Amino acid sequence: MMTLWINGEKREVAGPVGTVAELLVVIGLPADGTLVEQNGLALFPRDFAVIPVVANDRFEFVRIAAGG
Repeated sequence: MMTLWINGEKREVAGPVGTVAELLVVIGLPADGTLVEQNGLALFPRDFAVIPVVANDRFEFVRIAAGG
């Protein structure tokens, strides 16, 4: 278990979450179409697989959706 802040809420996350890409899988968000901010910094999707996640990191996730 790892404690993270996700969209302003404290959450205990289980599973392998060594990288942002792994975190997205664990919380059920697709990498495509998801904007990610970690500790106040916007991340490039190409870097999700190499950026580490550590306890108490703060994340903001925004899903991009098209529609009318």
